[in-house]
Amino acid sequence: MEIQFGESAQSTLGVEWELALVDAQTGELTPQADALLGVINQEHPELQADEEHPHIKRELLLNTLELVTGVCHTVAEAKEDLKRSLNTVREAGARFGVDLMCSGTHPFSHSSSQPVTDKERYAKLIDRTQWWGSQMVIYGVHVHVGLDSKAKAFPVLNGLVNYFPHFQALSASSPYWNGEDTGYASQRALLFQQLPTAGLPFQFEDWKGYESYVQDMMTTGVIDQISEIRWDIRPVPALGTIEMRVCDGLSTLEEVGAIAALTQCLVQSFSDTLDAGGSIPTMPPWHVQENKWRAARYGLDAIIILDAQSNERLVTDDLRELLNRLEPVAKRLNCSAELADVEKIIQRGAGYQRQRQIAAANGGNLRPVVDDLVRLMREGHQN
Repeated sequence: MEIQFGESAQSTLGVEWELALVDAQTGELTPQADALLGVINQEHPELQADEEHPHIKRELLLNTLELVTGVCHTVAEAKEDLKRSLNTVREAGARFGVDLMCSGTHPFSHSSSQPVTDKERYAKLIDRTQWWGSQMVIYGVHVHVGLDSKAKAFPVLNGLVNYFPHFQALSASSPYWNGEDTGYASQRALLFQQLPTAGLPFQFEDWKGYESYVQDMMTTGVIDQISEIRWDIRPVPALGTIEMRVCDGLSTLEEVGAIAALTQCLVQSFSDTLDAGGSIPTMPPWHVQENKWRAARYGLDAIIILDAQSNERLVTDDLRELLNRLEPVAKRLNCSAELADVEKIIQRGAGYQRQRQIAAANGGNLRPVVDDLVRLMREGHQN
């Protein structure tokens, strides 16, 4: 099987931000996606009745809407694109008493009571995955970065895998599940990998290895189309991008920009290495797997494995060194300010830490946690 890789300018950006719809009175998830889209589409007469908005899309569950940017050249441009769509959704939500928030999971709404969007592909997913599929009440942020050659796709993917725990720790925002503290920084990370073809990617040496894998998956009926490969980091041949899907849902536009900048800078640095004839170090799969678990469990307190020689380090120490190393790249990509926002997350703590602090300050009551998440999204940044 030959899989074409779309044309994409190096290091162009696309960002996807999954939003949770919550009832303004109760703080519970509410299945109002179709109602909001109906209002939004009325304001766009060029759209057909059953046509999706180009930047605001349905997801698996009716309590979710996804904001999708166009092709952007800078992180600032992507943030402005998301901000426009967010304002549109917020205005529509106000008509139905719907607030917006984003974190890896909802702190207390029960997973088994969330209606599924009426689409054939979602019905097929639930039918196949049964109980596990019904648990996917999770929210994430995905960042696409353009590659100018498919030959770069797996060297870059393999390089990004080394930084899996960095992204997971920074974004971890799902300590609670069905009202219970799981003890993990990211419940979402371990839950999502239960779906077929989800979880850590295979680390192929080249594109042909990937083509053989896809052929096998289609021949044996595991997938019907490439998009059903749900790896945490994956190539997207139709777009000519590498897609970073590691991150839990992020509560503010500022945080989304920080993660987008870190992703864009890393991909550009790997591309520079390859253009110069260099190679990108990799780690054995067992180290990669352990790093994912450590970051999901301990978040910013994780001691991570750095290399194939089994050296270890606190993830925040390695992040700070990484940010310094990427500063010249960020300057070239005009995202220095957004990359610097990563340091803010390290200093004030990740989402899982804030949620636990608010719950503790309110005697374990999780409603104030939701109120804070709604406020954060409305304000767009933390103080």
